[in-house]
Amino acid sequence: MAQVHAQDAEKLGLKEGDLLKVRSRRGEIVTPVRIGHIVPKGSVFMDFHFQEANPNRLLGTSLDPVSKTPDYKVCAVSLEKQEAAAAG
Repeated sequence: MAQVHAQDAEKLGLKEGDLLKVRSRRGEIVTPVRIGHIVPKGSVFMDFHFQEANPNRLLGTSLDPVSKTPDYKVCAVSLEKQEAAAAG
């Protein structure tokens, strides 16, 4: 799930639970959106422990030399509302 600020969601025409394509230079994923005021405007937060929409696919391969974690906070992404697949 991608969390976005309510004002950003409004600009993109997103409603709670809509599908959102999150794209970086390295990849893209589609995931439901959660709208609120926890994430600052202009930012996106995603949990990284769900294999079916793992945002680690969007990150580079460089790691922090001490913690060995990816550069989570410096990955630029674009957001695009996705239409739900037709049933049947």
